[in-house]
Amino acid sequence: MSNVSYLSAGRRKNSIARVKVSKGSGKLIINDKTVDDYFGGLERHKRVVMKPFSVWSGVKGYDFDVTVTGGGVTGQAGAISHSLARAILSLNETSKDALRKEGLLTRDSRMVERKKPGRPKARKRFQFSKR
Repeated sequence: MSNVSYLSAGRRKNSIARVKVSKGSGKLIINDKTVDDYFGGLERHKRVVMKPFSVWSGVKGYDFDVTVTGGGVTGQAGAISHSLARAILSLNETSKDALRKEGLLTRDSRMVERKKPGRPKARKRFQFSKR
């Protein structure tokens, strides 16, 4: 992409998304694919990704090129949403209150809890037998 004006990053779970913003016609490209191609039939994830654009109406003047790595589909969708919100904030400071109200600027810090020794999973325990 030429004429890159802003870069931003977003994270969720083990996913990291980086956004390059340039002047353009309002295209959103994720790992060289469109949103529909990248997420397929997962409408919930598409809604999460597009949510920052519902707050800001100036999307038509910019192209967003997203590179996302790590994690699964849900984490990647959240990371993309977070990075897009940060990119929009750097483009338009007046949208900060609306983005903050929607919870798009806050990093979701929840992570997978590690497995503990002597247990089958993080919190699950083996069946207890009194006798």
